[in-house]
Amino acid sequence: MKTISSVVEHYIKTKPFLLSALSQGIINLTSLARNMMPELEQELGKDVKQGAVVMSLKRLSEDLDFRVNHKIVKVLKGIGEITVRSSLTDYTFAVSDTILNKQAELITSVNANPEVFYTSSRGVNETNIVISASMSPVVDRLFAEEKQIERNDNLASITVKLPKENVSTPGVYYYIFQRLAWEGIIIIEVISTSFEFTILVSEQEVDLAFKVIKDLKSL
Repeated sequence: MKTISSVVEHYIKTKPFLLSALSQGIINLTSLARNMMPELEQELGKDVKQGAVVMSLKRLSEDLDFRVNHKIVKVLKGIGEITVRSSLTDYTFAVSDTILNKQAELITSVNANPEVFYTSSRGVNETNIVISASMSPVVDRLFAEEKQIERNDNLASITVKLPKENVSTPGVYYYIFQRLAWEGIIIIEVISTSFEFTILVSEQEVDLAFKVIKDLKSL
């Protein structure tokens, strides 16, 4: 059975930026309730009192203040080393029967150059390679026969070490990417392991992106 509280919570959770603003207590609950009324009444199939919606929002915001802020902020304060690399190129190729052999040859070349940045990931239909721009001629030569879907030059990476608690705390990545989105930063790629993640952004935006992530440690 649908209740006002459950419908209100569902409404808020489907709007990420509203969810965050509510958890920070920066929204006028009466105005928000008034805007929500038509959709809530349609969902419940009956008239709803504005006061009941306001009370549901108040209870939800108090709950979110704990669930979103306290747990996530604790993890973010434990952010470790932040590493920035510049002059990177991002390639995307279609998966093929020969692409793994080409990658093996590329890895051999990378191993001979310890200063080179290299990472690769594979999806169902695409293979992604991020590599120092100095190695672009090698990639272009080795993958000349492969189907190139996308290429982005003049990129920078930001690698962030996270505390072990991040794997058991929901919302950590959402909170980080939300802050980056608020600043209008375009993320080209995201690469992650259990306790660290790397984002690729344009070199023009790397300073701002670094500041946003660094400031999370002082929330």
